[in-house]
Amino acid sequence: MDPTRLSSFLPAALALLLAPLLLGVINRTKAAFGGRCGPPILQPYYDLRKLLGKGAVYSRTTSWVFRAGPIVTLSATAAAVLLVPFGPCDAPLHFAGDLVLFAYLLGLARFFTVAAALDTGSAFEGMGASREVFFSALAEPALLLGLVAVAKAAVGKSGWFELTRLHQHVGGVLWLDAGLVLLFAAVALFLVLLAECSRIPVDDPNTHLELTMIHEVMVLDHSGPDFACILYGAAIKLWLLSALIVSVVVPRVSPPWLDLGISLASVLALSVVIGVVESSMARLRLTRVPQLLVGAAVLAVLALVLESHT
Repeated sequence: MDPTRLSSFLPAALALLLAPLLLGVINRTKAAFGGRCGPPILQPYYDLRKLLGKGAVYSRTTSWVFRAGPIVTLSATAAAVLLVPFGPCDAPLHFAGDLVLFAYLLGLARFFTVAAALDTGSAFEGMGASREVFFSALAEPALLLGLVAVAKAAVGKSGWFELTRLHQHVGGVLWLDAGLVLLFAAVALFLVLLAECSRIPVDDPNTHLELTMIHEVMVLDHSGPDFACILYGAAIKLWLLSALIVSVVVPRVSPPWLDLGISLASVLALSVVIGVVESSMARLRLTRVPQLLVGAAVLAVLALVLESHT
């Protein structure tokens, strides 16, 4: 096989192998802020292995939708891995408009998670599903508009919005020409990451209060391998959105090994930033979350308007 073609699968391999590590880094950062030792940094891997070794329990009221939910969610998220470049490597699959497919794959994963939650007939899970759909309807425009603004600034106004081309053209010169556009888009994408990955201040992944839960309440009835699929898919989504933010913020450098090292360090540093955010502020009231996501969409629109006038 062509070495160049082989290297294009490196971003997918890194995402699948290292995604749970980000959760470990976040947990260790939060533990450090709390003056605790914290769990091992590889604890998410141990949790996945433990869950895969257990059996699954299914309610009599559920149908095939409940069983298919975790599998389709993980499959859609894993398919999105093929569209995201990383470091010096292009994505295994890249074409004009693939950023729209990326957003739709994340939307498909969310849809089946919500459908599985509703299939249980639980009032609590229905409440969480309602909140998830409402907040995602506000987060998706910010994600798409932010990526489009960066793509137009990096690639031009040809309309060929491709994640790999966006990734290749972000450099120091672009920061000098369109630094404000990239800054607004990066902040908007970071807010989207916090919402999409159920992190504070939007949601608390460690809470056990059903009345304040969003994502976690939807997966209360999942167990064993099904729950492992959900946790692994959430970790992959965190990696993908982190990789997109790194693509926007970190310019490409040479040689390739240095670019790869800087990208890996940047993703881990972003995980530390998430841990710092979760340690330094409380979860927002549910009525405040839409304002945060609307603010992210406004920043993305401002980035798009600024780019159009440059």
